[in-house]
This record gives sequence, structure tokens and C-alpha cells, in this order.
Amino acid sequence: MGDFSVYLWQGGDFVLYTASGQKFTTRHRQVLHKNGVNEVYVQGSEKPLYEKYIERNLGSILLDESMPIEVRTKVFYEASTLVVQDVFDRKLPSGLRARHFDRITNIVKNSIKFLADEKSLAAVAPFISHDYKTYTHCMHVFIYSVAVFHTYEMTESEVFEFGLGALLHDVGKAKIPKRILNKRGPLTQAEREIIKEHPVHGVSMCAHLPMTQNTINCILFHHETLDGSGYPAGLMGDNLPQAVRVITLADIYDALTTNRPYAEAMEPYEALSLIRNDMRENIDMAVFKRFVAVLSGADII
Repeated sequence: MGDFSVYLWQGGDFVLYTASGQKFTTRHRQVLHKNGVNEVYVQGSEKPLYEKYIERNLGSILLDESMPIEVRTKVFYEASTLVVQDVFDRKLPSGLRARHFDRITNIVKNSIKFLADEKSLAAVAPFISHDYKTYTHCMHVFIYSVAVFHTYEMTESEVFEFGLGALLHDVGKAKIPKRILNKRGPLTQAEREIIKEHPVHGVSMCAHLPMTQNTINCILFHHETLDGSGYPAGLMGDNLPQAVRVITLADIYDALTTNRPYAEAMEPYEALSLIRNDMRENIDMAVFKRFVAVLSGADII
């Protein structure tokens, strides 16, 4: 039952089927299928109401196994991306607003169980865009990371905390000038130093929110490396939490496999070969093996 009306296309015109506030039941759907109707419509003016309905009910939709996994995956990717885009495309103030944080939190809560299934990752792969945008990049890193987290003996709350960190890992880029983020060609040294500030910006933007240290670590340390050459703190070795190592790898992989202003997208195998051969000192190779196994199980490589 939504705050929007549902229409059918019949005889060259739209016909009201269920009105706003009226239940659209399984029986309604069965009658439509029996009569060969496979699509229903919502007025463009009521699209925001439909999107809110999907966002509110995302958890129950994703766990409804009576629906084909391809349908649930499409709902997950479109609804989640819409929320993340809405948050990232706004001119964010000094901090992430509580209502935006609540929406992001709900996306994580409602989707981590769904992403535990290997079939879900395989079904979401065709939706992953190869055009780099900060909000789609954050979505992809979240999807890859959560799939890998499920291969470790983590509690449900840990997967949630780390998943939240993965989805928000680049929120600090909202503070980086667009002219630098979208610059074609190499950055100057001064521009690189500005880019390197985004993990600290991200933590400061979330400082007022009910966020655990696990989540903060993911935002702050996702550019740290095992050999200590990363930023902002130059952490190395055992000082880097395992979940952060997963997010770092997912971050690198997604960046390499999407079109960026300064580089074309690589094929998955090409990107993984580059990581394995040229970044062995920077990343955790045990995590890399798990990452490759997860991608292989989902037929992404």
C-alpha cells in the first residue's frame, strides 16, 4: 500500500487500477498476469512517493524469495544508488545531516543479508556502471566489500559497521573542488595534496553522528597501505584493520575497472593482474585471494 496510484495501459490510454492508499495485493498481481499484463505504471508526478515506498520496504522486498533474484537485484541497485546519489549530489554542509545518515544506514541494514548470497552478487554485476561517479563508486565498493566480509567470521553488527564505512568511505570528497575531482590529465602535486585530505574531511563530516570506531576506521584509513606509504597517517602492517584492507582493495579494483577522467576502464582480469603484480607491497595478498574467489564465484571474472 503506497501513497501513489497504479495505472494500466489499455486501449491506447492509462487506466486507474488501484488508487493512492489502496492495497495492491498478490491477488491483483495474479489477475494481471492471468490477463497478460506484465507492466503497471505510476504517474511521473508521484515518482518520489514510489521511490520512498521502495526505500521504506527495501528489506522485505530483498528477502522475498517468491520474486526472481534479477528483479530484487534491480530494485536493490536502483533504490540504493538513488539514496547515495541524493546524499552525494547535495551541497553538503560541514557535516552529513542526520536524516541522510539514517537513509544510508537503512540501505546497509536492509541489503547486507541479500549480498551474502553469491547469486546476488552475480545478479548485481550487470548493473555495475563503468562510468566513474563518486556515488556509484561508493556503491560498488560497498557491494564488493560486503560480499568479501561474509567470507570472514564476522558478527552481523561488524558486517554492518564495516559496510557502513565502505558506503561512506569517500564522503569526504564532497569537500574537494569539482575542478580537481573531474580534472582530465595528471594532477599537480598541490592538487594531489588536496585530494589526500578527503579521508580526514570524511571523518570530520561524520563526527556528530552515532558511528562506531570500526566505521570511522574505514573512512579514515582506506588509503593506507601495508608498506606504510599510504595516507593520512602512514599506518603499516598489523596496524591496518582487516576490514579496511578489504575496502582498500575494493576501492582500487573499482577505480581501475571504471572510466575515470584520466584513464579508461580496464577489464576485471587486467585490473587484478595489475594489482597482483604491481601492488604486492601495498595490499594484503590473503585478502586479494578472497576477493578474487568472490568475484570468480559470481562470474565477474
